[in-house]
Amino acid sequence: MIFRTTNSRAPRPTLRRVRTTPGLRPLHHRLDPAAVEEIPFRAGDGVRLGLTRVDTGESDRPAVLLLHGHTASADMFLLPETRNLVDVLLDDGYEPWLLDWRGSCRLPYNETGQTYTYDDVALYDIPGAVSHIRERIGDRPLFVVAHCIGSLTLSLSMAAGLVPGLAGVVSQGVFLTPKLAGRTSLRMTVAGELLKTRIDHIPVDFRKVGLWSKYTPLFALASRKASCPDPTCQILHNSAWGTGASLFVHENLSEATHGRLAELLGPAPLWIMPHLRRIELARSVVRWHDTDHRYRALPPNALDAAGRIDTPVLLLAGSENGLWLDSQKLCHDVLAHRQPQLDVAYTEIPGYGHLDTFLGRGAALDVFGHILDFLGKRR
Repeated sequence: MIFRTTNSRAPRPTLRRVRTTPGLRPLHHRLDPAAVEEIPFRAGDGVRLGLTRVDTGESDRPAVLLLHGHTASADMFLLPETRNLVDVLLDDGYEPWLLDWRGSCRLPYNETGQTYTYDDVALYDIPGAVSHIRERIGDRPLFVVAHCIGSLTLSLSMAAGLVPGLAGVVSQGVFLTPKLAGRTSLRMTVAGELLKTRIDHIPVDFRKVGLWSKYTPLFALASRKASCPDPTCQILHNSAWGTGASLFVHENLSEATHGRLAELLGPAPLWIMPHLRRIELARSVVRWHDTDHRYRALPPNALDAAGRIDTPVLLLAGSENGLWLDSQKLCHDVLAHRQPQLDVAYTEIPGYGHLDTFLGRGAALDVFGHILDFLGKRR
């Protein structure tokens, strides 16, 4: 039998484009491209990350490593539409380094990659980056400015003694004592259990998922009583990925930054929730892996091991933080009582929330001066 084929002119269905390779999305900045060095970098367990150095042409500047929060990226420190933290550091005589750890939205891991816990960030990503930077800068001082989960995981690295000898650390939002609102903690627990069999992440860009998708109810819930018509803003500002928290004070963002929220913040993976819930319930940064010998270098409870911290720490928080509430003040009070020998200070930024301490249009005037004062006294 002879089978006859014909050429069909009917269009083929469009395949969904999914990022399956660990390629880094380009950074969005206004710096001279020649000054931005993208460094091929892998964590201690082989996972590809992103490490960027801003070359100033001067070899004697203190270095500052910037750590973003989960689902954000190094882009949050490079906003081209405003005076950003990298601009301020460059003008004040520092050499900025930016790490895109495995929770970065410039990488595909939150959506398609291998699952991980915050143990992996604390054990592999941050110590690996610090080690690489020190190989490059020699005996120059190295500071760290860390935001949200970047700061939380850094605290676990510090309590483990994996990043000794830092010149100073600025922690924004949360450090050793995470504290969420009761309704946020409850929603995180309930949503994690109810949704984990149906979805593995919560997106933020409604344009990518469309109206008729399994994510529509989440966006609809986030839109309740929202004052902004933008779905991305609703799920971040009005709901924080469905938790009922708020990530920023809306009025503090410029129109340009507000329009880029879907680029600046990516999907939140649900498989990280069990570790986050354990941390929040303990009101401390606790290790997830209790039986895996690979993680023995990390203390079971970072707060109990805080005496190993050997660097000055500035705890920053916005007075209107709708996610971590007064976690930083709590941390300062607890450490003052339990570890009075530590050099830990607390500063509250009036009128700011969580993300707008870096993304806000007035952050250079209202926030960054506190960072520069702290670094300047220790450089």
